[in-house]
Amino acid sequence: MADDAEAVRDGDQLDWAAFERHVRAALPELDGPFEARQFPGGSANLTYLVRFGDTELVLRRPPFGTIAPGAHDMKREFRVLSGLWQHFDRAPRAYLFCEDHSVVGSDFFVMERRTGEVIRDLIPASMQHHDRVGRRIGFATVDAFADLALLDPVAVGLDGLGKPDGFVERQVRGWTDRWSRVCELWDEPLMVTVSAELARRLPTPSRVSLVHNDPKIDNCMFDAADPDRAIAIFDWDMTTVGDPLVDLGTLLNYWPDPSDPPGAWRGRDETQREFGLPTRDEVIEHYAARTGIDCTDARWYEAFAQWKTAVVVAQLHHRWRMGNSVNPRHETIGDAVPVLARSAADLLGLA
Repeated sequence: MADDAEAVRDGDQLDWAAFERHVRAALPELDGPFEARQFPGGSANLTYLVRFGDTELVLRRPPFGTIAPGAHDMKREFRVLSGLWQHFDRAPRAYLFCEDHSVVGSDFFVMERRTGEVIRDLIPASMQHHDRVGRRIGFATVDAFADLALLDPVAVGLDGLGKPDGFVERQVRGWTDRWSRVCELWDEPLMVTVSAELARRLPTPSRVSLVHNDPKIDNCMFDAADPDRAIAIFDWDMTTVGDPLVDLGTLLNYWPDPSDPPGAWRGRDETQREFGLPTRDEVIEHYAARTGIDCTDARWYEAFAQWKTAVVVAQLHHRWRMGNSVNPRHETIGDAVPVLARSAADLLGLA
């Protein structure tokens, strides 16, 4: 598999000498020369490939600058991955957590490095020969998060991650509060209208599951020889316990559909719409069949995810304006706020 790690960006350099000393002391079995590179994907947490001789590991830490309360929780991600790998083979194993900020300036953890294809803007050349590869990758992604929803949080030792009672209501309330902290940059009354309508029409959850909170195609990894099954899921720092249909809504939020109007904002839709993915209706049907969960309210969850994503991109742009982000994408990412607000309103049937 191709190694897509690159040289560490100037603004994302860490104290590599301090990191190396700490990790070698904690994991004395590591041997050989040290090297650090950076994975280019993602717009929030920083992810690095670190090598100790022939051993490759992955370092995860939050972005620089001011961070929203509860966001980029490395301790939570470590808690999930240090145990879940024993019950769910799509979860990488985490080895080491550090909350001593004198090492790299923040909490961080180190996990195993999985190798395979992460599919972002293009289907990799190694997979293009497969028949109907886009549909197969799409359904495999749905399967991965559906299978996660079927895990019993108690059985895998993660029931303490969250409080499922009132989970959806707290999500709406919490993201409304986050919007209030950045809303002065946008004249977008639909964000408030959608928030009120989501709160008025709260659905009743049908089961309690692990909720990944950021399910999408490019948070999965595939073996190039098999487009029918994702071999890994990444970015577990927001994992909690609650209503699994929040994950379905987020998956739909990122999912481009042939029926989308020009200018629709569905994550990487400008390129992924060419993959030949299943439609969003097919995603809902497949998820319901795989899990047995009643998905009648799927569009509410999709609307919530579109509105929540509007808050997220607003936060990212706000961080850029405050000088807390060097990512050039964050300069214009806030343009998506009105598009997402309108989409959420349409899904809720608002005029």
